[in-house]
Parts: sequence; C-alpha cells; structure tokens
Amino acid sequence: MTEVTLTDRYIGATVRSVPERQRADLAAELRSSIADQIEARVEGGADPAEAERAVLTALGDPDRLAAEYADRPAFLIGPRYFFSWWRLLKLLLAIVPACAAVGVAIAQTLTGATVGEVIAEVVVVVLSVVVHVAFWTTLVFAIVERSARAGGAGVVAEWSIDALPEVRQSGARLSDLIATVVFLAAAAGAVLWDRFVGFAYADGRGWMPVLDPGLWPWWIGGLFVVLVLEALLAVYVYAHGRWTLATAVANVALNAAIVIPVLWLLGQRRLIDPALFESGILSGDASNLETVVVAVVGVGAVAVAVWDSVDGFVKARRTS
Repeated sequence: MTEVTLTDRYIGATVRSVPERQRADLAAELRSSIADQIEARVEGGADPAEAERAVLTALGDPDRLAAEYADRPAFLIGPRYFFSWWRLLKLLLAIVPACAAVGVAIAQTLTGATVGEVIAEVVVVVLSVVVHVAFWTTLVFAIVERSARAGGAGVVAEWSIDALPEVRQSGARLSDLIATVVFLAAAAGAVLWDRFVGFAYADGRGWMPVLDPGLWPWWIGGLFVVLVLEALLAVYVYAHGRWTLATAVANVALNAAIVIPVLWLLGQRRLIDPALFESGILSGDASNLETVVVAVVGVGAVAVAVWDSVDGFVKARRTS
C-alpha cells in the first residue's frame, strides 16, 4: 500500500473545495510546485521530511490557497464598494428614520395616544428603522461585491472621473434638502397634532386646538398641497445643484399661496379658534387680545414669507 505523505494530504485538502473540473489541473500544478520547493531546500542541506513540512507550512491554509487558485472571494464584506455603501447608508439614515418618526407620530396621534405613548413609540420605531436600514443595506452590498468578485456583473458602476459630484451652491446641498423636507413634515405633523390633540390646555376643557376647526378639510387640505409643492421644489433645486430665477419665482408663488390665505383668514377672524380667547388660557379683554394676536401672527407670516422669497432671489443671483 502506497504511503500517504504530507504533500498528498495537503493537496487533497486543497482541491476538495474547488470545482471538480479544476481539481486535476490544480493538483498537478500544486504537486509540481511543492516538489520543486522541497528539492531546492534539500539541495541546500535540509532534511527531506523537514523540507516538506517547511514548504507546506509556508503555503498556509489549504482552503485559502484554493480560494486564490479558483479566484473565489474569501471574505464577507470587501472594500470594493465601501464608499458607495457608505454614501448610500448616510443618505438613507438621514431621511428614512425622520420620515418614519413623523409617520408614526401622526398615526399615533390619530389613534388618540397620549404624548408619552407617542414619544415612546417614535423612539422604538426609529431605533428599529436605523437597525434595519443599516443591516439590509450592508447585506445587499455584501452580496453585490461577492457576486462581482466571483465573475458576475457588477451592480454598482466603477468610479470614473465622470462620477465627480457637481459643485453645489449654498442652499442646494443635500443638507438643505433634508432640512427642508424635515421642516415641512414637522409642520404637517404639527397641524395634525393641533387638530386631533391640541396645543392649548384649559382647566375644565382639556387640550384645545389653536387653529379654527372650521378650516378642515378644504383650507388645511390646500395647505398640505402647498407643503408638498414646497418639498418638490426643494428636490428640484437639489437635483439641479443651484437656484435659478425660475425657482426663485416659484418660491415666491408658493409663499404667496400660504401668506395670502393666512392674511385673509386673519382678517375674517377665521384662522385662530375663537374658543381659545374665551377659555381663559389667554388673560385680558377678549376683543383686544384677539386683535393683538391677529396682528402678531399676520406680521410674522408676512416677515417669514418676504425673507424666504428674498433669500431665493439672492441664491439665484449668486448663481448668475
């Protein structure tokens, strides 16, 4: 019976993890390479058995060597798509948890949950969303990288000079887009909270809305439409990387679509819930107090609209 040598055992351990069609060629190539290295050491005065052990030790783990011969990836997550993964992960973590938080807060409010219950549910959902976004994004990139290294077509394009980002002016960056979308979502959430929970508390009456309930559904529905258009304008500005005269004019139109109805409703005493002045929450003569509140709200609305409109033209002028 032929004695099984260390070389035979090493070659057997190596070829077992490669495809059948490659085993014979790999075994022959590996046996020849090992024999040459052993011979070189023996000629240098080494003992044959010690030379064989030294050569096999230097070759290392048979599974790793087989992976190298077969050009098979031997890692879980490699470096090829690291920066594509990192950019996408940061973008998703900046948007998805915030949107989930707003959606959960609105849903909990509509079901009549208390403030503490809403906060607790938002925290739980946000943590869960962060974990899921990180896990599934990483898993997808791990699969993509392994398939690409194994000979499959790469899903993420290799970097080239054409992938350099456009130079974006202030006001058209990703941070500006995220801030705008989060602010608009928070504004919509505040309106819903005011309607179904209320922002003012009166002894004996509980929580009361600040906005007149008579604004629902048409006036508030129109407000939500304008908020969506504001978000779309922010996305358009980000996609083009700059403000233009057209986007500045559109911004003015959207501001006007909000401030003009606000001023008209204030003039008609239909914006703020009249019961708010009769509940005792605000002390003082009801008629005079309402006049002051109407004036403050009207001036504030106009000031914000003018500032935002001018800011849009300033950004457009910087581009030109």
